[in-house]
Amino acid sequence: MDKNINITLKVWRQKSPKEKGAFETYQLKGISQGSSFLEMLDVLNEQLVNEGREPVFFDHDCREGICGMCSLYINGHPHGPDTAVTTCQLHMRKFNDGETITIEPWRSAGFPVIRDLTVDRQAYDKIIQAGGFVSVNTGGVPDANAIAIPKKDADLAMDAAACIGCGACVAACKNGSAMLFVSAKVSQLALLPQGKIEAARRAKAMVAKMDELGFGNCTNTRACEMECPKNISVTNIARLNREYLTAKFKD
Repeated sequence: MDKNINITLKVWRQKSPKEKGAFETYQLKGISQGSSFLEMLDVLNEQLVNEGREPVFFDHDCREGICGMCSLYINGHPHGPDTAVTTCQLHMRKFNDGETITIEPWRSAGFPVIRDLTVDRQAYDKIIQAGGFVSVNTGGVPDANAIAIPKKDADLAMDAAACIGCGACVAACKNGSAMLFVSAKVSQLALLPQGKIEAARRAKAMVAKMDELGFGNCTNTRACEMECPKNISVTNIARLNREYLTAKFKD
């Protein structure tokens, strides 16, 4: 049976991208361990509003673990201490009575802080715009079996497509690398016949845009794979490297 706990929060507060931020400490009492982490933050904000203080800004949307907006750095881990979950799926039963919980935004040159715990993740959208798509005139809806795809390839493509673009891989990486995200988006198309036509242009364009936006390089520490809420495999990075080098050799 879930019980109520008292916790101390150390929350990063920053009014704007150009202003310096700092941690502020808050006390919360009687938080149900059955509540989600975001529900706990809602309680904090209600308390702050009642005290006439500014609430904490944080992103959220679906609260179902499929949109990636709820991205928070909690006690040194992207999305918190649980595994294979987003912040909105994290529950307070993962924390103990009297515990201090440190909450920060993503730390990356590619994701500048907007305010408090909210960061600008438009960089991922720009990478997708650079090549993470298939340019075809689809016409009518084709039959499901019109293009035969081996089950192994289909499964790998679906696994890569599970990436929700939350940015946990970047936050976990000591270099702030976006390689896991980019490789997942390249892989989900490179594995399918529909993606073969633009494969070379896609790999070069997405990697170039990633570098342009200030993300670091991959040094294979695999922290990204460990912290990814959707268990995206680093084997996708190897596939991205093959796609990129093949495209460069053709040039």
